[in-house]
Amino acid sequence: MTATPSRVRRDGRMGLRRIPGEPGIWVFAILDMLIFAEMFGIYGWYRADHYEVFQNAQSKVIPAFGLAYTVILLTSSWLVVLAIGAARKGEIELADKLAGGGLALGVSFAVLKLIEYGIKLSQGITPVTNDFFMFFFVMTFVHLLHASVGIGVLAYMRLRIRRLTPGAPSGSKSFGVIETCGIYWHMVDLLWIVLFALFYLRG
Repeated sequence: MTATPSRVRRDGRMGLRRIPGEPGIWVFAILDMLIFAEMFGIYGWYRADHYEVFQNAQSKVIPAFGLAYTVILLTSSWLVVLAIGAARKGEIELADKLAGGGLALGVSFAVLKLIEYGIKLSQGITPVTNDFFMFFFVMTFVHLLHASVGIGVLAYMRLRIRRLTPGAPSGSKSFGVIETCGIYWHMVDLLWIVLFALFYLRG
């Protein structure tokens, strides 16, 4: 674990606050988001060059799907935050249930995304239909792969929660692993919010 100075205590000495999760997850998250940022930039460049094509194609995207995904992932992330908080308090059973709820919503997201893909394909819309749908399928599918990994991560998070001993210090290795799992899932959530704005919000 790593710790960083956070504030000066009343006795004048510097207090230390531990950074949540393992340091490696932060490096991974930053690098991964930089890769997505590059894709977002390329998308924006193509959209500016083919504005009418993108606008017309976007009208074929169902906003209700995007809203549903967003609500699902935000709720899932909220449950994960509550699960970590409950685990810190030694409420293992509650933490397990909350993490299970987050996991179930993650699975719901993946299933709903596959349903949307099926609808698009049944309408004859594919990645080669036009540039907009090339970006739509590629970028949302890459995100779906991240979410699928995240589902496995949340399942592992539940396993680690169940192995916790009530009263264990929150700075222990087990808590670090649990926090790392949560950070990964929050990254998936954050990336989705940008994708939602790009593909489902018309303007």
